[in-house]
Amino acid sequence: MLKSSNHILVIRLSAMGDVAMSVPVLRALTEQYPDTKITILTRAFFSPFFRDLKNVRVFPADVKGKHKGVLGLYKLSKELKSLKIDAVADLHYVLRSRILKFFLFGKQCNQIDKGRAEKKALVSGKIFRQLKTTHQRYADVLEGLGFKLDLSNPVFPNKSNLNEKTQALIRLGSRKMIGIAPFAAHEGKVYPLDLMKKVIVALSKDYKVILFGGGAKEITILNDLEESLDHVINIAGKLSLDEELDVISNLEVMLSMDSGNAHVAAMLGVKVVTIWGVTHPYAGFAPFNQPEDFAILSDRNQFPEIPTSIYGNKYPENYKEASGSISPETVIEKIKSIL
Repeated sequence: MLKSSNHILVIRLSAMGDVAMSVPVLRALTEQYPDTKITILTRAFFSPFFRDLKNVRVFPADVKGKHKGVLGLYKLSKELKSLKIDAVADLHYVLRSRILKFFLFGKQCNQIDKGRAEKKALVSGKIFRQLKTTHQRYADVLEGLGFKLDLSNPVFPNKSNLNEKTQALIRLGSRKMIGIAPFAAHEGKVYPLDLMKKVIVALSKDYKVILFGGGAKEITILNDLEESLDHVINIAGKLSLDEELDVISNLEVMLSMDSGNAHVAAMLGVKVVTIWGVTHPYAGFAPFNQPEDFAILSDRNQFPEIPTSIYGNKYPENYKEASGSISPETVIEKIKSIL
């Protein structure tokens, strides 16, 4: 049995949303077991996610460089052994993490149960019910190491102060700020752009709309929206991740697809409205600590095979714009009701 003063290695290497979902769980661990030391093994890029957690340090894994392949993982295990780890909580449980745990032989280990059979049954239509959340699956891993967690009364960091560069970019003023992240990794999860523009136009009349995105194509689309509308500001590609987190912490609400931005906002205690296309919250990936009705769902009478996949990467061709069954008015009214 581990002691509360032990040192736990937590493995969660990717992706952005999955790493962000670990933050509320680790925050609960630090609050409920303040003597426990935690090292999170993840990509260096994600380090800012953990910036306000007590007794948590990030150990960056360079899986495309010096920690690549079996030899690289062996080198990584040697580096980790010097930290005097007592146990390993594997929140990722992929081949890479399994090999690494083999090299860390002798340490107490527990890994996530991803619930693959249940999720397969959900996607196939054999069941249609709420599965265990990813946050609870993470907490179960830690409970298996002796750290029972209560996620029902979470604490969150205070709103961040914005530096001068960020204030100048978003033109800080008296309007309440709404974040909108209109993209996702797969098309089947994205709200049709013409409908999203109607949402942005309506909300920008009364609020300041801050746009979030990633790649060059997305940034071009967001820049066009910014240039054509008042009180709309695109910050994609203009700030560091640290600075983006500062902005998100100051939002009144974030509107996101079933994507990483939803989980980043939720880990900071921000209210999150999500739009769901071919995926569904029942798979366990709803943002942390959000009311059920903050998830706006596609019409399953029109699209009865939803969820067509867990991650939104597989769907019938005519399901690509399933989220188009949600009217802009529904989205606008939900956000206004929260504000």
